[in-house]
Amino acid sequence: MEFFGYLLLLALVIVVLSLFFSFVPVALWISAAAADVRVGIGTLVGMRLRRVVPSKIVNPLIKATKAGISLPINKLEAHYLAGGNVDRVVNALIAAQRANIPLEFERAAAIDLAGRDVLEAVQMSVNPKVIETPVISAIAKNGIEVRAKVKVTVRANIDRLIGGAGEQTIIARVGEGIVTTIGSALTHNEVIENPDSISETVLQKGLDSGTAFEILSIDIADVDVGRNVGAQLQTDQAEADKRIAQAKAEERRAMAVAREQEMQAAVQEMRAKVVEAEAQVPRAMAEALRDGKLGVMDYYQLQNVIADTGMRESIAKGASGDAAARSGR
Repeated sequence: MEFFGYLLLLALVIVVLSLFFSFVPVALWISAAAADVRVGIGTLVGMRLRRVVPSKIVNPLIKATKAGISLPINKLEAHYLAGGNVDRVVNALIAAQRANIPLEFERAAAIDLAGRDVLEAVQMSVNPKVIETPVISAIAKNGIEVRAKVKVTVRANIDRLIGGAGEQTIIARVGEGIVTTIGSALTHNEVIENPDSISETVLQKGLDSGTAFEILSIDIADVDVGRNVGAQLQTDQAEADKRIAQAKAEERRAMAVAREQEMQAAVQEMRAKVVEAEAQVPRAMAEALRDGKLGVMDYYQLQNVIADTGMRESIAKGASGDAAARSGR
């Protein structure tokens, strides 16, 4: 029985020690003490109670101490509880110190909490970044399209990193400057022969104002001649004018056809009236003969006049036909 009692006591001690070492990071405390970083066991236990991973605080603190940077552990823990990346902030402080860039922990923590990569910003301050714009098209005053691609060398401005605009703003502003410069050129040859005029004009506009970067240089990567937009526009205008003229001509033709049809209808109506009037002549003559208003001799004399008129018309037609035949010879 005593053996089982000792065995049970040993198991209980092992369980208690396991729970103790799992809750109290003794190994981390030893590492901190070896690095001359003073962190009490109570502080580590308090981190556990505050749901803070001790290694996320102590390891960056050891790194900062070895780099000669003094940081209060409370500030590191507060930054962790605020959702920040303590290790990245400490790395940024170490990189800034090595590069002689003035950077305090509060500003680095604020940049990190703002969603910016503070370490990348410090690295970009030391090693500027090249931003390449897409192909930007613009039209010179002579109607020729010019396409340009630009490389913008920027350096991060840590003082304006919080609240400053990003890379997309730089690209948009540079594109606007390129369009303005090309559009103000009289001919596309001016841009092709002197592409530096684009970078000079764009640099004078202060495009980095209000951004998180400082523009160091703007270099033209490629310049190419595109379409003759002016000629294309003139061609399109001429085609449009042609279609308008055709539409107006078709309208006039339709109106002429309508007028001709109206005239033909009027002629037909007049002919119908003439035929109707001619049909009334024999009846009128018969009534005149019956009423004694027209004598027989008058009727014969009228027929002679009609016959004589017909003979004269036939003679006139024959004479005109002979004259036309003679002129044809």
